[in-house]
Amino acid sequence: MAELTVLDAKLGEVIGLAMAAKGLTQKVEGLVDDGELKQKIQRMHEEAAATAERGEAVAAGVDGKKTAILEKARETKQEAEEMARTYLGNDADGLDGLEFMTMAEAGEVGHLEILGTIARKAGAAEIQQFVEWAMPIQARHFEDTRKGGLKLAEQEDPSDEA
Repeated sequence: MAELTVLDAKLGEVIGLAMAAKGLTQKVEGLVDDGELKQKIQRMHEEAAATAERGEAVAAGVDGKKTAILEKARETKQEAEEMARTYLGNDADGLDGLEFMTMAEAGEVGHLEILGTIARKAGAAEIQQFVEWAMPIQARHFEDTRKGGLKLAEQEDPSDEA
């Protein structure tokens, strides 16, 4: 398998996080009762799938490294899924789901920013264009999950047992 550069590895991580987001959004959607939040989470699911697909297309354009980049993506996906399983155990509720999604979306935004910086330094125009396309989507996902978590937190009774 081809050796990955830092740029290649970061692209793989971004793709892997988008892949993991597809499953996470399905899990959290099942935990949430609020119809408006469910719709936003469904949209995030569709956009995560589109981001993963677009990222895979970008990886296909990296000469001779598509397989290695996608292997890195699968590793990252597995690691993210393991974190989600740990955080969202059998007793998780919608608020727990949105709290975890907020962390995950912040991580995706950070990874995209890092990938964009490295791509710019490398002069990798196709990867930069991918980042520029994905960044507003991920920023909205972060904001939507943050606000959704706050909405559910408002519904909590502070004196209830945890």
